[in-house]
Amino acid sequence: MGAWDGWIGREDRKADRVSPGLLARWCATLDRAAPDGYAVPQGLHWCLCLPDAATALLGPDGHPARDESPASFLPPVPLPRRMWAASKVDFVSPIAADALIERVSRVVSVKEKQGASGPLVFVDVEHETLADDALAVREMQSLVYREAAPAGAAPVPPLPGHGAFDPAIWDVVRTLTPGEPLLFRYSALTFNSHRIHYDLPYAQDEEGYRGLVVHGPLMATLLLDLARRELGENALTQFAFRAVSPAICGEPLHLALRRAEEELVLGAYANDGRQIVAASARAE
Repeated sequence: MGAWDGWIGREDRKADRVSPGLLARWCATLDRAAPDGYAVPQGLHWCLCLPDAATALLGPDGHPARDESPASFLPPVPLPRRMWAASKVDFVSPIAADALIERVSRVVSVKEKQGASGPLVFVDVEHETLADDALAVREMQSLVYREAAPAGAAPVPPLPGHGAFDPAIWDVVRTLTPGEPLLFRYSALTFNSHRIHYDLPYAQDEEGYRGLVVHGPLMATLLLDLARRELGENALTQFAFRAVSPAICGEPLHLALRRAEEELVLGAYANDGRQIVAASARAE
């Protein structure tokens, strides 16, 4: 028996509703026009059925605190750094712009591993998002917990190198520079109070990052929007992404897409060619 087996199978249910205000703020955050038609854009589901712990119940990192109680959905892993490592998403059916939403989240596995930088704990959570009682999105999300950065360690990621992102192998490339207003707005849309996205001293001194960190799901959302620009609204049936390296606020981010046989290959890259996110997708 593992230390966290008691959390496997634990469920959390939340209800929400897609509102015109949420859709308008989401589109404004991404500098895009509102979609035509009845369905909301893919990626908006990450802004629904959000954690709603009281401010007094937040931990030092800004996430809801975890403990041994039955009310603690995620296990109280005693490792201070947490990141959204990866997701595999099935877009089953579009979500209507005024749909009633229910999300059922279930802890599928908790695994302890030894990494090059120390112990790691991976938590896989399955999310099923229903819109008007019909399954709309199924997602397997992987979280990873890590030790604090050792004293004197070099900031993460390393300073930009002498390489360069090469757009030649991609069919479509979009370059933008995520700034503080974009990070703030996405944190607000997702009710995400993780301090690495807005508290620079905390991000640098406590978690060892070189600057404010761009949200993983924000970069995934930007890649979904890149696919939307190429294929149209709600064209994807599957999307998977994996965090490779942190993206830092204020530094150029290259979003790239190419067609490869039966799937789309997508990625996010730093200016020096360092890969930040690896992703793939399938379309109808």
